[in-house]
Amino acid sequence: MKNPILSELFNQMADIMEILGEDRFRINSYRKVARVISDIPADVETLLATGELAKTPGIGKSSLAKIQEFIQTGTITAHQQLLTKIPPKLLELLTIPGMGPKGVKAIYEKLNVTSIAELKGAIGAGSLAQLPGFGDKKAAAIAKGIEFLEKSTGRIRLDQALEAADMVSGFLRGLSGIQRIQAAGSLRRRAETIGDVDILVAAGKGRQVIQAFTESRFVEEVLAAGPTKGSAIVQTYDAPVHVDVRVVPEKSFGAAAQYFTGSKQHNVRLREIAVKAKLKLNEYGLFKADKMIAGAVEEEIYRKLGLDYIEPLLREDRGEVEAAKSHLLPELIEFEDIKGDLHVHTNASDGDCDISELARAAKRAGYKYICITDHSRSSAIANGLSAKRLAQQIKQIRKLNEELKGIMILAGTEVDILADGSLDFDNKLLCELDFVIAAIHSGLASPREKVTTRTLKAMDNPYVNCIAHPTGRLIGQREPMDIDIAAVIKHAAQTHTALEVNANPWRLDLKDTHCRMAIEAGVKLVIGTDAHSVAGLGLMGFGVATAARGWATRADVLNTLSSAKIGSWAACKRKG
Repeated sequence: MKNPILSELFNQMADIMEILGEDRFRINSYRKVARVISDIPADVETLLATGELAKTPGIGKSSLAKIQEFIQTGTITAHQQLLTKIPPKLLELLTIPGMGPKGVKAIYEKLNVTSIAELKGAIGAGSLAQLPGFGDKKAAAIAKGIEFLEKSTGRIRLDQALEAADMVSGFLRGLSGIQRIQAAGSLRRRAETIGDVDILVAAGKGRQVIQAFTESRFVEEVLAAGPTKGSAIVQTYDAPVHVDVRVVPEKSFGAAAQYFTGSKQHNVRLREIAVKAKLKLNEYGLFKADKMIAGAVEEEIYRKLGLDYIEPLLREDRGEVEAAKSHLLPELIEFEDIKGDLHVHTNASDGDCDISELARAAKRAGYKYICITDHSRSSAIANGLSAKRLAQQIKQIRKLNEELKGIMILAGTEVDILADGSLDFDNKLLCELDFVIAAIHSGLASPREKVTTRTLKAMDNPYVNCIAHPTGRLIGQREPMDIDIAAVIKHAAQTHTALEVNANPWRLDLKDTHCRMAIEAGVKLVIGTDAHSVAGLGLMGFGVATAARGWATRADVLNTLSSAKIGSWAACKRKG
């Protein structure tokens, strides 16, 4: 798919124009197009050919022509022209934490700095600190940012960010004078990857809080430390994480939480509403003239703007503001709605525990059922089960259900979808199972038509209830298959097949925008942990958050139902 490339090109055009000081309206327009393209789950090239792209909100005639030019030629003339107006390495300055187009513009125009290497020289010579709007502290922070960038691999996974946030927040709660603590930014919105972790603190003595944070045992390196904000590299068990702690007055805590949670596009929409109402909204509060009319709690800010409260998970400018105006926001699925896990592996294949261990752990977690879905024989690297071993496992599960109380064990499998779209087990065996998930584990780099056809054919099987991790991606490690997700969703609706939201933070597959597309097509979602251990059962919250970001309600997710109702749902497909 060309979507990611096109999105990056439009964002880059906006960056260059902002550095050059060009028209603000066009800059915002390009950024909106970049966001729309990024969020579209279907292939832009296909939508362009069918005429659907021209009907997509946010993409005007001029942008449509640029997209068409890229599809036909591989370049956009306007982008190439903009690149000629700046030095070749200038855009690399935008990769430095805390550096935006305005900062790059100032450095370029005033110091003639055109690369990271030259910027390091300017910092060393002291000229950056002398630049208006910078100073010694900001120059030092940028130097630390460059150093962090040079040893960093980029954005981190959601679980890594959460580990750092929990560690820092736990430490801060132990300090005296702390009134409130809230994680903000993309972590609070539960985005699939995080740049840095933002933590807000309501307290009276900001300098003491920041000093305690920057001097704490888990801080590997201090990037900045002021009276109300501290930035540091925190060492977690898994990775170094950039954490910013901000101290704000309690009366402004709600406004700060709203502002620093974002997203930027969502905040722009709220400020537009405020301006029309002759109000001013910023991180300090909502003001009418000089009088603060809201600020302590977020809900009050949304109410004063004439909106229902918008959950942080939805704050991406994907229609949530319009829905809040019309009282049409969904009641998002919550962790407590989940009644069981339908994707779990035991030590019969590549898991760590036996069936009874996992079942007892699921019971302790409050689940009503768990489905054992060990790999099939073609997954040799995962010690996949042969037909004979699966048949024996089914008997074992039926016997355990007679012995264990308070938890139902469902017999299932994660059956491989083979190269021709057939399955690893025949229907005679599959019909003995309570729930069947199917997945592609090999040939992920195959052409688009092949991986799509394999998946569609698997869904035609009357015993396949769900497609696991439909795109096969591993965040930060492996790109998704070049699969036609729109066609997969359409066929899932036609064949009464659910699609998984894999809760493992390495996967989060389906991703949020695909979840919403599936829901709108009437496709049921299954949130599964893909657990290979007792600890893996604890990943469910990541999947719930991802589904909720896709506007999922309890009614959209299959494993919010009882095991009996899931059985009835599966039986509908078998009956045809």
